[in-house]
Amino acid sequence: MGGMTPPRLLEALARLGVRLNDAALTLLNSPHFRCSERRRELSTVELSVRELGFPDGAKIPDIYAKAAAAGLSLPPLELAPHLRLLHVDQPEGPLGFPATRHCAPPGAITVASAPLSEDEDFPKGFYLRKIEGVLWLRGYTSGPEHLWSPGDRLVFLETHAG
Repeated sequence: MGGMTPPRLLEALARLGVRLNDAALTLLNSPHFRCSERRRELSTVELSVRELGFPDGAKIPDIYAKAAAAGLSLPPLELAPHLRLLHVDQPEGPLGFPATRHCAPPGAITVASAPLSEDEDFPKGFYLRKIEGVLWLRGYTSGPEHLWSPGDRLVFLETHAG
């Protein structure tokens, strides 16, 4: 990850045919969206809310606290577009489900991250999905009171002692 500017990330996503929603474009074009100048490798882990110990779902502050207690940390927001560029073999999201609103869609992988803005209407982060062969990088809005479902999947950074 790293070594690209936001415009170069957008170019790379476009070359791959990745579709972006308006919220993703808002995040990527925000003056607060930063890219690291140098390339670096990060170790990630993808877990469901259930696997983090919440069989009935949980709110994001509780999810993030449990992840931190397990030695995981929040990746920088720029990880999401880099993951989208790398994770081209993402399985298809299930078809035939009604459109979702106020929850992660089936098959989505949310990249856990700190929000760029506390403004309730400003997108909070990104999720990745693949529908009918099309790769997506989508931004989302979600408040601290939103209850994430047990099956919702999030990506965190693994931290290693040493």
